[in-house]
Amino acid sequence: MKTRLFLLTLFIANALSISAQTGTLKLTPHKISLSNGMTFNLYLPEEFEIKVAAEGLKRPRFMSKSPDNRIFVTDMYNLTDNKRGAIYILEDFNERNGHFRKVTPYLTQLHNPNSICFHSDQSGQNWIYIALTDSLIRYRYHAGDNAPVGKPQVLATFPDYGLNYKYGGWHLTRTLAFGPNEKLYVAVGSSCNACEEKEEIRASIIEMNMDGTGRRIYANGLRNAVGIKWVGSELFATDMGADHLGDNSPSDTMYVVREGLNYGWPYCYQLGPRILADPKFKSSSKNPGCRNVPQAYAAFTAHSSPLGLEYFDSNTSSPNLRNYFLVALHGSSDHKLKRGHDIVRVRKGARIEEFITGFQQNGVIHGRPADIMRLGADAFLFTDDHRGVVYYVRKR
Repeated sequence: MKTRLFLLTLFIANALSISAQTGTLKLTPHKISLSNGMTFNLYLPEEFEIKVAAEGLKRPRFMSKSPDNRIFVTDMYNLTDNKRGAIYILEDFNERNGHFRKVTPYLTQLHNPNSICFHSDQSGQNWIYIALTDSLIRYRYHAGDNAPVGKPQVLATFPDYGLNYKYGGWHLTRTLAFGPNEKLYVAVGSSCNACEEKEEIRASIIEMNMDGTGRRIYANGLRNAVGIKWVGSELFATDMGADHLGDNSPSDTMYVVREGLNYGWPYCYQLGPRILADPKFKSSSKNPGCRNVPQAYAAFTAHSSPLGLEYFDSNTSSPNLRNYFLVALHGSSDHKLKRGHDIVRVRKGARIEEFITGFQQNGVIHGRPADIMRLGADAFLFTDDHRGVVYYVRKR
């Protein structure tokens, strides 16, 4: 009887999570034509339009705006652990057609570059920070630079073994965010699908000074927090759940990350609104229990793979975006599950709603959204690391 009751609860929780992906926004088709001849429709709210801003990239990931207002984007080349990654500058933006006229290589031969950030120190020197699989480096940055100046400073090193992606390479991305307290935060994924880590830095977000000193664990128990972003005084992070608990469990999540808290992995996971214990670690002497695991800010359907996120504050004129997050759901690598492959809008206490869809149609994958970056009050860029495209979306 208890087993049947648990299974019923599991089904209801997953159904609620799935139903949260369907909302009230009216999405209309917009034709996309790529230079390789592919055409398909993407669906987004009718007050917005979408343009192909740049294409021909390999695996574009996260974006950042430089102090001289240029758009930089990382490119991880492909899904393997490699040193063929690059950083590009998207230049000469044509506001009328939403297209960058020029894509300039800034740095090449990088070890899986996923995230970059810019920061100015107290002396006024600008720096570009680059998160690689094995290290965090920075270069001095000057306005108009089309290549780094001087040698990089290595601020931190990270474990970089066990990265066979196809057979469970966990995990080769590192993501950066600068806090309002003049500290730098780096997300480091787990070394496995579900295990008890030997290295404290795995499955954590670490904090350090701008020069790499004073490094410490800020929060842990986050299996793979690929997207992290400060909004005001709060650090938000997306996180991907484990793969061994079935097609419909656990929920992927988005948290408000608090200093010193443990978010449960590998011992606990969230499913819908519930925090549950992973039976794989039930008998472990290290298991702290699930009583103190925080509830997620938002719970997505299992294996939808949330990555980058962006917040649209009260300065946004569109009520369809104002005070909402947009989150890129990269999608399950098992495409038969038909999970993710879209961009959703999220707000605390509100239903999760699809904002841009159409990246998976009739068994064909047209894209996998990775990162979102606001560009003006009612416009944003987002990357597709499957087709190598950067899109521009704006209010009409």
